[in-house]
Amino acid sequence: MATIINMPRLSDTMEEGVVASWLKKVGDKVEEGDILAEIETDKATMEFESFHEGTLLHIGVQEGETAPVDSLLAIIGEEGEDFSALLNENNSAPAETKSEAPKAEESKAASTNTSIPEGVKVVTMPRLSDTMTEGTVASWLKKVGDKVEEGDILAEIETDKATMEFESFNEGTLLHIGVQEGESAPVDSLLAIIGDAGTDVSSLVEAHKAGTLTNADASEKQEEAPKAVENKTEAVATPVETVSNNKGGRIFASPLAKKIAKDKGINLADIKGSGENGRIIKKDVENYTPAAKVETRATSTTTPSAVTNFAIAGEENTSEVKNSQMRKAIAKALSNSKFSAPHFYLNIEVDMDNAMASRKTINAIPDTKISFNDMVVKACAMALKKHPQVNTSWTDNDTLFHSHIHVGVAVAVDEGLVVPVVKHTDALSLTQIGAAVRDLAGKARNKKITPGEMQGSTFTVSNLGMFGIESFTSIINQPNSAILSVGAIVQKPVVKNGEIVVGNTMKLTLACDHRTVDGAVGAQFLQTLKTYIENPVTMLA
Repeated sequence: MATIINMPRLSDTMEEGVVASWLKKVGDKVEEGDILAEIETDKATMEFESFHEGTLLHIGVQEGETAPVDSLLAIIGEEGEDFSALLNENNSAPAETKSEAPKAEESKAASTNTSIPEGVKVVTMPRLSDTMTEGTVASWLKKVGDKVEEGDILAEIETDKATMEFESFNEGTLLHIGVQEGESAPVDSLLAIIGDAGTDVSSLVEAHKAGTLTNADASEKQEEAPKAVENKTEAVATPVETVSNNKGGRIFASPLAKKIAKDKGINLADIKGSGENGRIIKKDVENYTPAAKVETRATSTTTPSAVTNFAIAGEENTSEVKNSQMRKAIAKALSNSKFSAPHFYLNIEVDMDNAMASRKTINAIPDTKISFNDMVVKACAMALKKHPQVNTSWTDNDTLFHSHIHVGVAVAVDEGLVVPVVKHTDALSLTQIGAAVRDLAGKARNKKITPGEMQGSTFTVSNLGMFGIESFTSIINQPNSAILSVGAIVQKPVVKNGEIVVGNTMKLTLACDHRTVDGAVGAQFLQTLKTYIENPVTMLA
């Protein structure tokens, strides 16, 4: 299904972007993580990474052209797909708002505007993920009165996906903080003000609340803008960030590669770049294996502050804990699923004796480790190939049959639940699935997982067996049509060949969306799944 890619907001003050160059052309295949284009913002020229995969069907902004944030940048979909409806829909939107523009301008002219003094920068709440509508300040790394250099981390901001560091694009003194730690604010609301020490910004704060804040520099120097743009283009013509190696030479690295290297504690000087002119790109950092050395690093796990009430007999005490962005997103998604999709549940019990023996044999191989959950994920992927009706999504007009199989694996984190996605699961071996799940789960728990790694699932597996839960039901992770709940392996008496013996069994519950999956279809899927799990050799054949 074709997807519209809009011009992203790559800096807190960006209102429009210039496409410096396209790294893909119409007709090219696009993988998740590929660099689509280099986009010049008001701050720098940055690489824009794709969160989608498919074929580049349409380019909406040509090289050298400028377009506002959120305008049509490109369309990605299946090769040969008709995307004319998306273009028509996108083109009709400006016409609707155009008629309202004069009124908006009149209203704005009628109001009393407050201009931003020269040297003062208003920093707004950034949009740090594609679905983010508001952010919560987890912590401030600077306080009012502190000096701020360009590139300093101002704050850690919690989105609906993860907690991310927010870097300053300005330098000066932190004059005002608009959102305190633990507070939430919509995207584009006042986050902070940076400027010369001692500057009175109280009028700016009030003007921002009233919506009468304007940039005096922009209006006064409008005629000089073209020259400024030309000069800025020369200054940031190299679409990479640079650092110096031990010999004083420059190391060219993309902004994304630099960020990942910093997070992982990797010295960019140790990495050989595979990009143009030897620049270091994302995959170089992710695939880098450091030379063997002894390193001791203290690690600590920080969990959200828990509320502990020490009640005295006869007293009543209630404490309030503010809902995190993740909890709000989970509540919204699960409520929408539960109340919009008609759920029904199917239960089955599988014999795990052969699976236990097979896992023991596989894990005896050096440098190989798989879990029972990996076996379930693999079995689900293979069963989905035989029962495509389960690998679907419901829309008001169509049922979408997915030819690809992307299995989401629910992972519990401190503040709730995330669902990393193992892409093309049916094409992966058990060991590859195990490695992918461990990597994604680790990223999720450390809040390093990207939005792209949690999107695109066609089926979901939720496993509470490690907590001793024998059976349970799950809420469907829309737009999936089904989710499998996996219980614990339990040793109990079973009947085999007419005799009662000790056996190992595991209960599975399939929650189905009755709009796309009927009872018989779900039952057949479970029978196929049971066959694969009880006879793991069939998954290896």
